[in-house]
Amino acid sequence: MNIVFLCSDQQHWQAQGSIDPFFDTPNQDALTAESTVFRNAFCTTPQCSPSRSSMMTGFYPHTTEMMNNQGASGGTDLKLPTIGKHLQEAGYTTALFGKWHLGDDPVGNAGWDEEQKKGPDKEATRLGLDFLERHKNSSKPFALFLMYLDPHDIYHYEPGNSEVHTEDVRLPESWEKQDFDAVPKVHREFMELNQGEFIVDANEETWKGYRDYYRQKVKLYDNEVGRVMTKLKELGLWENTIILNTSDHGDMDTFHRLVFKGPFMYEHMMRIPMSIRIPNIETPKESDYHWVNVDTVPTLLDLAGAKPVECHGQSIVPILTGVGKSPERDYVIGQYYGKQTWVNPIRTIRTSAWKYNLYTDWGEELYDLRNDPEEIRNLAQRSEFGRIKAGLRATLERWMEMHRDPFFSFTTTKLKRNEAKTIGKGNATKG
Repeated sequence: MNIVFLCSDQQHWQAQGSIDPFFDTPNQDALTAESTVFRNAFCTTPQCSPSRSSMMTGFYPHTTEMMNNQGASGGTDLKLPTIGKHLQEAGYTTALFGKWHLGDDPVGNAGWDEEQKKGPDKEATRLGLDFLERHKNSSKPFALFLMYLDPHDIYHYEPGNSEVHTEDVRLPESWEKQDFDAVPKVHREFMELNQGEFIVDANEETWKGYRDYYRQKVKLYDNEVGRVMTKLKELGLWENTIILNTSDHGDMDTFHRLVFKGPFMYEHMMRIPMSIRIPNIETPKESDYHWVNVDTVPTLLDLAGAKPVECHGQSIVPILTGVGKSPERDYVIGQYYGKQTWVNPIRTIRTSAWKYNLYTDWGEELYDLRNDPEEIRNLAQRSEFGRIKAGLRATLERWMEMHRDPFFSFTTTKLKRNEAKTIGKGNATKG
């Protein structure tokens, strides 16, 4: 069966009309209605290159060695074989058009018969539609990866210059109640000294403008999804093509008085859209399984009938088909390293009920997700939650030891205005 992989850039889990009617996403909503939807889907790290490295290889960033954005301190080229390479070996014709962001020299492991790893979204779609036309009657199955830039272009938002419509925009509860004194100080420092400087002390209308501009960018991505869906149906490929729709990471979208992405592990950073449509499965459904994007490679290989590979992820095909034992995951591990000019490592463990964040130098966070889903009240310093925090940290440390995560050896840098100064090895130590 053919595969089409659709990936937006910086779309948080709620940025879909099927979840929040604030967003206008009719094409994704229609696709979702025919898909298995994973409501608890997460990236390994809320940053482009490392998350994409996990998506493409099935490994966490400390193993892919793409720990920061490509060209930064975390590595410059992807060294592990990708899903494209594995699918080629399984007899697929493969293509990738759009954003790559994993280096210019992937050491022969990229695995694309056709590729164009840059360009505007409409051009990526044009190339993808042309690929579909040329391979509609092929005897070989194809795997087409369309990697889009929107809604990442939220970075072009300019208060006072960007056209926005804020009449129906409401700011989230966490925008109203955010207490920067109760969370690691790097959150406020990031806003004041880095990419949030333009908005940190702005008026309410400016913040609402950000939300609307982000909504517009999500809509642009949805338009491209619609073009692909229409072409698949026109060419008679709709009933023999698997479609996966996801994103590489989220955007803060004014939640917690934060914008873009940065040194924080809130749900709007880590949690992403995720759906898989398999033709001829009669009952589309939702799953509470904790999907992590390292599951992409084993899942697609399983769907393709290909030989499995060893990686950090697991196939979720039994959830999709209802055949065989469904995989389980009790918790999600999240990683964060920093940005191009500074390093601020964070590790996260998230269960269905709790989230615990550990920083190298900026302390801890603990959130009760069932009673505080917007993560407004940091409980890390509350003694009555000490046992819960200790248990989560112990599980996190066991995972790091088992997977050889070098978190406790990282050097941390301190933010200055748009730059950083090294302050030495992080202060976090094993519990």
